[in-house]
Amino acid sequence: MRPWRFTLRTIEPRHFGTGWISGVLAAALGFIGLGAVVCFHYPSIFTVPELRALYPLAYVRALLHLVLVGAFAFGAISVTLRQNKALGVSGIGFALAAALLGGSQVPVDGELTQGPFLGLDWFLLSLMLYSATFVPLERLFALRPEQEVFRPAWRTDLIYFGMSALLLQLTTLLTMGPAMVFFDWAASARLQAWVSSQPGVVQFIEILVLTDVCQYWIHRAFHRVPLLWRFHEIHHSAETMDWIAGARLHLVDVAVTRGLTYVPIYVLGFDQAALVAYVIFVSVQATFIHANVRFEFGPLAWLVATPRFHHWHHGIEPEAVDKNFAIHLPVLDWLFGTFHLPAGRWPSGYGVHTDRPVPDGFMRQLTHPFRRRP
Repeated sequence: MRPWRFTLRTIEPRHFGTGWISGVLAAALGFIGLGAVVCFHYPSIFTVPELRALYPLAYVRALLHLVLVGAFAFGAISVTLRQNKALGVSGIGFALAAALLGGSQVPVDGELTQGPFLGLDWFLLSLMLYSATFVPLERLFALRPEQEVFRPAWRTDLIYFGMSALLLQLTTLLTMGPAMVFFDWAASARLQAWVSSQPGVVQFIEILVLTDVCQYWIHRAFHRVPLLWRFHEIHHSAETMDWIAGARLHLVDVAVTRGLTYVPIYVLGFDQAALVAYVIFVSVQATFIHANVRFEFGPLAWLVATPRFHHWHHGIEPEAVDKNFAIHLPVLDWLFGTFHLPAGRWPSGYGVHTDRPVPDGFMRQLTHPFRRRP
């Protein structure tokens, strides 16, 4: 009989039938289920106020029940098949803890308030939707098939992904606050009424073009100004490209880019529905263009930013340095002389090469730009 092992590091096989996949599913589903139960217990602290009224609680409870049952079942399979029991036991443990706290029948505790919150519900929803969409895509249409789902530094990028959701209130304040405080004088009620009265599709296109022009020059400044590059090199330090690599952004980078980009949107007064549609679009597209997929899109690659276009922005080749700054519209790079999309080629690798390498780990990267340099 093989001895049990309990460690997050494993040298056992990971192919189908070894208990690895069921163990990962157990741990992920168990964590999501436990997090959801915590959101039920403390909704004022761990849920986004704008989302609370949108949740169909009956369906959410049914889904939560399936998640917890799945975590326990997959955990049992993994424990049975695998010598290293860490993933399976973790999934079972998360599921049992969630059940002890009320499971799918957990009551909504406490009075709902509008104070400070952490977007745990947004993190759990995003993690489920993005991983369920992009992990299969990256397995079926991988640009680099040898790249594993749990590649080096995945934990660091997962923390960035989680922090961007948990700190949603803070990043929203940093995005909207400067425009409201310093540019309220520039807003015209008559102009805003005219802009917001346009068809939603027209407003969406206008927001997309306007934000991309702003982001192009902000992005270019982050590459050219040494002080700003200190923060942006964190994003470029990723040496593998996949759906979660795009989350690696320093908080200062996020605040400056989004804060400046939001100024013209606030001044012009676009309708809320068009703005929400754009936010959803840019969130999905920003994830997609970092993904480990081999889609090229033919002539469309000249019109809309694609994975190959953005992969070249992250490329280690000298020819890729300071190219492809646009987030949505490659025509901006063509107009300003920074377009680079060689036919049929992808970068050989990613990352930055400096005399002061960016360290791994979220906290070390958070403080890295502030450290003294030779």
